Amino acid sequence: MSKTSEIAVSAPVSPGRAKFLRFLVRDAGVLLALVLITLFFSVTAPYFATSGNALKIFVQIAINTVLAAGMTFVILTGGIDLSVGSVLALCTVVGATVMINESLSPAVAITLALLACMATGAACGFLNGWISTRWKIPSFIVTLGMLNMAAGAARVVSDNSTITGLPQSFVDFGNLIIGGFLPSIFLVAVLVIAAGWFVLRFTVFGRMIFAVGTNDEAVRLSGHNPDFYKVAAFTISGLTAGIAAMVYLLRLNIGSPIAGIGYELNAIAAVIIGGTSLSGGKGSIIGTLVGACILQVLSTGLQLLGVGDNFKPIVIGLVIVLAVILDAYRERLLRRIR
Repeated sequence: MSKTSEIAVSAPVSPGRAKFLRFLVRDAGVLLALVLITLFFSVTAPYFATSGNALKIFVQIAINTVLAAGMTFVILTGGIDLSVGSVLALCTVVGATVMINESLSPAVAITLALLACMATGAACGFLNGWISTRWKIPSFIVTLGMLNMAAGAARVVSDNSTITGLPQSFVDFGNLIIGGFLPSIFLVAVLVIAAGWFVLRFTVFGRMIFAVGTNDEAVRLSGHNPDFYKVAAFTISGLTAGIAAMVYLLRLNIGSPIAGIGYELNAIAAVIIGGTSLSGGKGSIIGTLVGACILQVLSTGLQLLGVGDNFKPIVIGLVIVLAVILDAYRERLLRRIR
C-alpha cells in the first residue's frame, strides 16, 4: 500500500459525515429493510398491496408495538422481561371484570378498567425490578417466575373462563377507523411510542436509562442510583403491558386468561430487530416500531404467499438471528466511524 493510500485510509471522518453515516448504520438500515420487504411482498404476494391488507396490518401490529415499547426500556438497561405476555393476560381479565360491573356507568367502568389494567401491570413490573435489583437476581429468572404467577392469577381472577359482555361504547371505539385508514387501536400504539420517544430523547430520566445500560457503575459514581432506573424500566414495561391489555380488549372484546401466550417473545423480537442491543445502552424506540412492523409484514406476506403456519416461525426466527448477527457488525462499524 502506498503512503498516499495509507493516509487516505487513516484520515478521520468529518463530524458531519460521521453523523450521517451513524444515522445510516444505526437507524436507516432497519427502515430500509422494512421498505425492501414491503416491496418484495407487494410484487410477489396477491392482495398484499391493498388498503384492506394495510388496515389489517395496522390492527394486528398494535398490541405488539405497545408491549415492545416498554420492553425497549428494560433491554436498554441490560435486562429482559419474559412476563409481559402473562401480565397482559392478567390485566385483560382484571379490566374486563371491572367493565362488566353493572353497578357502574359505561364511562366510569371503562375509566376504572383502564386504571386497573395500568396499576396491575405496573405493580407486576415493579415487583420484577425490585426483586431483581434487591437480591441481584438475573431478570431472566425473576420475570420467568412472574410469567407463571401472573398466568395463574389470571386463571384465578377469571375462574378459568373467558369474560365477555363489554360495554358497547368500548367495542365501538375499538372498531373505529380514523380518516378511513387509521384504526383507533393503532393510534393508541403510536401515542405510546411517541411518549416513549420523548422520554428517552429529551429527559434526564431517558438519558440515565441509556447510561445504566452502558455502565451502571459510572452512573453510581455520578451520584445516581442505577437500581432506581432499572426498577423504573421494569415498571414501565408492566405499565405498557396493562395498556396493551386494553388494546387487546378493544380488538377482541374479551378478557381471556390464556391471552398473551408467546407475546413476550414477539415483543423482544421487535426490539432486537429494531436495533436495540441486548447488552443494553444502545437502541431506539422508533427502531422498535419499525421492528414490530417488519415482524407483522413478514407474517402477513408469508401467509398471503401460502406459507403454512408451521414454516412461518422458522422464517421469522431466522430473521431474528440475522438481526442479532447484524447488530454485532453494526457496532463494529459504528466504532470505526467514531
